[in-house]
Amino acid sequence: MAHSTTSAGNPAGPGSPRADSPWAAGGAMFAGVLLLVDGILDIIKGIVGIAEDDVYSRLGNYVFKFDVTAWGWIHLVLGIVLALVGAGILKNALWARTTGVMLASLSIVINFLWLPYVPVWALVSIGIGVFVIWALCTARTDTTAA
Repeated sequence: MAHSTTSAGNPAGPGSPRADSPWAAGGAMFAGVLLLVDGILDIIKGIVGIAEDDVYSRLGNYVFKFDVTAWGWIHLVLGIVLALVGAGILKNALWARTTGVMLASLSIVINFLWLPYVPVWALVSIGIGVFVIWALCTARTDTTAA
């Protein structure tokens, strides 16, 4: 039995984006750039947290209380790994796409915990992580024609 499709060959339906759309493919490349930039920014956050304990101050009381130096090391290591994975995504490596989704998820959680120190910067990083997950999950990795 033949598989029927709707809306110009899109099996998911008329309102849903195609997995092989140019937006998703371009989004995956942009996700690699964003991971690279977010990694570099995390490296900077980490260096600042390690070098000077008084640059960041906690806004109010928060359940998750870590030393700023510990946060610095967390951001430094995460930033290095994010930058490497972002470079891998730009080279279109499959391992980098898979790792990118996992690391973007981890980055979202870490930046949520980092909210009391720099809320705006943490929210921007969370937004970047959400876009990266979407872009890497919707872009197709194979380019073979059926």
